[in-house]
Amino acid sequence: MAAEYATFGLAPATRAGGVQADRDFQVHRDFMDFLVDGRPLLFRLCDLDAVSPLASDVPPAIFTAQVRGLLLETDAPLPGGRHVIYGCPECADLACGAVTAVILRDGDDFVWRDFAWQTAAHADLELNGYQGIGPYRFAGAEYRAALATLLDGAVRPLRRVLLIGARVALLTRLAAALRTIGIGADITEDARDVPADELRSYGAVAFGRAVTEDRRASVRRAFADAGVDVRPVDGLAPIVPVLVAQIEHALDRGPAERRRLTRLGASGAAADVEVTSPCRVRLTAYRLDRLHRTHVHEVFDGVLAPGDHRLPLDAGAVKGEAFVVARAPGSVLVTAVTRGAPDGRGPGNPG
Repeated sequence: MAAEYATFGLAPATRAGGVQADRDFQVHRDFMDFLVDGRPLLFRLCDLDAVSPLASDVPPAIFTAQVRGLLLETDAPLPGGRHVIYGCPECADLACGAVTAVILRDGDDFVWRDFAWQTAAHADLELNGYQGIGPYRFAGAEYRAALATLLDGAVRPLRRVLLIGARVALLTRLAAALRTIGIGADITEDARDVPADELRSYGAVAFGRAVTEDRRASVRRAFADAGVDVRPVDGLAPIVPVLVAQIEHALDRGPAERRRLTRLGASGAAADVEVTSPCRVRLTAYRLDRLHRTHVHEVFDGVLAPGDHRLPLDAGAVKGEAFVVARAPGSVLVTAVTRGAPDGRGPGNPG
C-alpha cells in the first residue's frame, strides 16, 4: 500500500469558547489533537471549527470506546471502515459535518487515508475528498503507545476558575457566562480559607481591577502553598466577553508553537495579528463610554495566511477605553487598545 511513513503523536488542544454581545455563545472544549510529523493535523484544515473525538468532557466509557476504535479493536462507526477524525464541537452530530478517514491495518502499521468532509452515512470522495491530506502510514508500536496513554485517564484539564473582585454583580454574570460555555467558576473574597485540595482544582484565578496588590499577593501565596501552578488573570475591563476571553487564554496550557494565534496588539489605528497557519480569524472591539456602557464593533472576519497582518480599526470603535479580542480555531487573545503603534505586547498577550 503506497503511503510514506509519518510520525504519530497526541497533544492537548482547546476549542476556545466565547460569549457574544448578543448573548449567543460557543462551548469550550478540551481535547487531544493528532500530531502528524509533529504538527497538529487540524492545522491542515484552515477554516474548520472542530474537535477530535478524544474530548475530555465525554463520559469515560465513550472516551475509551473512541480510543479503542482508533486502535481498530472495535468496528468502524461509519460504512467503509471510516472513522470520525474531527467533528462538530457543539453537538458532535454527523449532520453538522465531520472530517472522516479510512483507518486500516497493513501488517503492523496503521494507515489513515481517503480523508473527506462527510455529512451523511456515506462519503463522496470525488465531491468532498481532501486533496493533499494523507495517506499517512504510522508505525504500529508508536501509534499504539500514543493512544494507550489515554486509557489511564490522562486527559483531565483544569477547567475551573476562581473569581475574586469587588463587583459581585459583575462576578455573578461572569460566572454564569463561564458555566454556560463549560467552564466551572466560583466566587470568593479571599483564597486563604479555601482548603488546599479545592485550590488544586482550579486552573486560573481572575482578579477584578479593584483588587489590591496586597490581596493578589495573598491569593497567589495561598495557591503556591497548596502546590498549584495557577494562571493569574488581571481583568482588563468590566466587560463579560473580554473577561471570558482572558480566562480562556489563561486556561490554554498548550505550547505556544502549537497555537494558531501567537500575537495581538492594537492601537487607535490598527490591530497587529500573527498566525502560524492558515485559519479564520475574527476580531471584535469593545469599548466603554463615559457612562461605562459597553459598545461592540466587529472589526474583521476572514481567513489569514501564516505571518504578520495589520488590520485597520475604525477610530470610533476604539475611542476612549477600548479592547480587542481575536479568535481563531483553538486560540483566543485579548489586548487593550493603546494610543501608540501596536506592538503585540499589551496586557493579556504572550509576547
